[in-house]
Amino acid sequence: MDGLRQRFERLLEQRNLATEALGALEAKTGVDKRYLAAGATTLLSLYLLFGYGASLLCNLIGFVYPAYASIKAIESPSKEDDTVWLTYWVVYSLFGLAEFFSDLLLSWFPFYYVGKCAFLLFCMIPGPWNGARMLYRRVVRQLFLKHHEAVDSVMRDLSGRALDVAAGITRDAKVSVTQLQQDK
Repeated sequence: MDGLRQRFERLLEQRNLATEALGALEAKTGVDKRYLAAGATTLLSLYLLFGYGASLLCNLIGFVYPAYASIKAIESPSKEDDTVWLTYWVVYSLFGLAEFFSDLLLSWFPFYYVGKCAFLLFCMIPGPWNGARMLYRRVVRQLFLKHHEAVDSVMRDLSGRALDVAAGITRDAKVSVTQLQQDK
């Protein structure tokens, strides 16, 4: 338990938007920022458990901070942080795809949104325990390496067909426009 408390303390000592807001709130209220952070986390968890719109809140948590961090990564000279957030978005997209097909069933489970939010937070944790990196290396990368040639072949075929259809539609549209102009 002390290890968790120490990690929590180190997290609160980092400089970021959340800790600056907690510091400002601590200065105004006189309440220690550890208690403010614990209270906010508790309220957030309770809202995810019982609140209306837990789905929206969970999706905001899984999208807003990663989007902000991705923009910062794009603007930074380092490419390592780009890889971290690209990996997150790949895992997030696959999770979203799986959730699309199972959401009606899963949303009826109690505490589903708490679990989903915990999973998304696990995927964005910085450092060696980054869930997105772990899932990418153990699952996504293996599947990609096994099937990427077949997927590339299907995509080339679909792309060729789409271009043929677009060319046909364009040709038919030109013919129709020409006929309309001649009829006037």
